[in-house]
Amino acid sequence: MITDIELMDRARGVAELAYSPYSSAKVGCALVTEAGRIYLGCNVENASYGLTMCAERVAVGRAVAEEGAGMRWVRAAVVALGLEFPPCGACRQVLAEFAMAESRVIFLSQGELVSMGMSELLPAGFAPADLNG
Repeated sequence: MITDIELMDRARGVAELAYSPYSSAKVGCALVTEAGRIYLGCNVENASYGLTMCAERVAVGRAVAEEGAGMRWVRAAVVALGLEFPPCGACRQVLAEFAMAESRVIFLSQGELVSMGMSELLPAGFAPADLNG
């Protein structure tokens, strides 16, 4: 099983490939699914800022494309080269859509690894059941 540090290293590696000419923030995500597979994503910015794809959403999209709509993730590591921050609100919601109760997001804060569950990271997020009445 891959360690949190190894997962962060994978996220750091893919962050190097990011396309970020507007923010200069190179972000990478390494996502481990329930099936034990690892998917990587980096941010891909766009001159029309709303069309920018965040690293986490790219990784989730890749995982769904490979494993299907039933894909669930267990751990996600997020790295922003030279910066420290957790996933943005939009990414938190997308991650929550495919999370399991035990899913954890790992990121750096003040130089330390932080691991948070989705209920901590997105305490009042939407769930698919909320939309079905």
